[in-house]
Amino acid sequence: MATDIIIPSDLWDGDEECVITAWLASDGAQVTEGALIAEIMTAKVQYEITAPATGTLSIAKAQDEVAAKGDVIGAVS
Repeated sequence: MATDIIIPSDLWDGDEECVITAWLASDGAQVTEGALIAEIMTAKVQYEITAPATGTLSIAKAQDEVAAKGDVIGAVS
């Protein structure tokens, strides 16, 4: 069963969208729970996204795509 990678709704104040500035692991890579896997930016502030589980990374939104709070940007299965 896959665990979604979701942009946390409490990561920043306001309803601004973010941009995925970097995936630090490739699609299909093995990741460990808690490992840094992506970076996003909103209002010129960078945030880090960590793996919610251990397994294989599946990227749903590519680097430079826009995302909003609560969006699923990938999964780990």
